[in-house]
Amino acid sequence: MPFDHNDHYHRLLLRRLPKECRTALDVGCGTGRFARRLAALGVEVEAIDPCAEVIAAAGGGRNPRFRQADITEVQLPKAHYDFISCLASIHHLPFGTVAALREALAPGGVLVILGCYPERTPLDWAWSLAAVPVNALARLAVAARDRIRPGAPDARVRVKAPVAAPGMSLEEVRREAAVLLPGYGIRRLLFWRYLLVFRKDS
Repeated sequence: MPFDHNDHYHRLLLRRLPKECRTALDVGCGTGRFARRLAALGVEVEAIDPCAEVIAAAGGGRNPRFRQADITEVQLPKAHYDFISCLASIHHLPFGTVAALREALAPGGVLVILGCYPERTPLDWAWSLAAVPVNALARLAVAARDRIRPGAPDARVRVKAPVAAPGMSLEEVRREAAVLLPGYGIRRLLFWRYLLVFRKDS
């Protein structure tokens, strides 16, 4: 599929980047497309994923620094990162993991979660139905663009991170976040995603 829902929201997430952002952590980085976009902005990025195959595909280098690890087993530095991102990865983890991510944020730091959720309510299904034709058009547009402007295939595109079905409903995410991330903001996005943003008090 030429149209990637997570990549589609990169610019939206980057708009949440704090001013003077120096350090970032990308949790569940996959093959590293978002981590590389952060690094291109001059941010020092650590990128973590438990899957050896996608970390191998991400490659080496000083920035981003890719590491195979389970974030639930990593001892994160306290009050260190200016920005922490989780793109379609939090549903692979106990949601309580966000407490450790919160503590790893520097004062004024921002946690952004691009999350997935299962359809449970009529409103969920309405949003899903609305996304279907838009998704089809976006796929056609990207495929047409690639035919007009073909580029060298990227080996990373062929490597896919493990996929898991989300278990927490959007309402359950809201309830858990209210306890663990006080003052958070959340909104539903079109392509079967939500955006959760938490800023740590200075």
